[in-house]
Amino acid sequence: MYIYCNSKFIKDTEATISPFDHGFLYGLGAFETFKMYRAFPFLLHDHLTRLQHALDELEISYRIDTEYVYEMLQKLLRLNHLEEEDVTVRLNISAGNGEVGKLLQPYNHPTVLCFLRKAPPIRNAEKSTAILQLRRNTPEGTHRLKSHHYLNNILGKRELRESPDMEGIFLTEQGYVAEGIVSNIFWVKEGIVYTPSVETGILNGITRQFVIKCLDKLGIPIREGFYSKKELLDATEVMITNSSQEVVPVKKVDEYVFEGNNGIIVQKISELYCHYRSKLLSIDQL
Repeated sequence: MYIYCNSKFIKDTEATISPFDHGFLYGLGAFETFKMYRAFPFLLHDHLTRLQHALDELEISYRIDTEYVYEMLQKLLRLNHLEEEDVTVRLNISAGNGEVGKLLQPYNHPTVLCFLRKAPPIRNAEKSTAILQLRRNTPEGTHRLKSHHYLNNILGKRELRESPDMEGIFLTEQGYVAEGIVSNIFWVKEGIVYTPSVETGILNGITRQFVIKCLDKLGIPIREGFYSKKELLDATEVMITNSSQEVVPVKKVDEYVFEGNNGIIVQKISELYCHYRSKLLSIDQL
């Protein structure tokens, strides 16, 4: 596989990262994962904007050029003969080399990595989920970044080791519904869609933002706030979202059963997602 590494296109087996990269030493870095549908990068502008905000927050000096990234992605597709495939992209930017033990220093030469993998087909399969015993950790700063600090997610996944296809749902320390291990969560009751507020400490997922905009376009009321587990379990429809799996109907949360694929609002959102995924570079275009 060919990857992009600091302005070069090389084989993945040739890639190296310095042991002094502060992304490796201290987790100082951020990333984005998004889909390309036959060479079209869905919501590219939104993903790169969020990544730029994360880099600014981490004080990593790097300006993302959307046109450059677009051309880089097209070359990676050609080199890997994936032009006609749906692929998942991982774009990763870490702080770059720094002095060991020195946590206040400029980061002017970050490590930039990007690679693709062929996306598995979306089968619209329902998911089962479970409320995790492990609580969602609070963000390291004022809000959650899509950063290298991933241990909470990994420990949550290990809790479901015997059911690897199941998604885990985090609660906050105060007992409010937060998010999935790798997803955001929505649910429906009496025609109103609910989702946890970003003030609970969740990641403001790009697909989350897209779904909220779709609901507005459809005239379906959406409420963001602090909700208990009981409020989630009283729903009729539940769905989880992320850029890789898109919009996934949930059939079960623990032993509670929901409408899954038969959910009317889940169907409407999925239809809009399929309609726009090869058309929009930005949510603002919706």
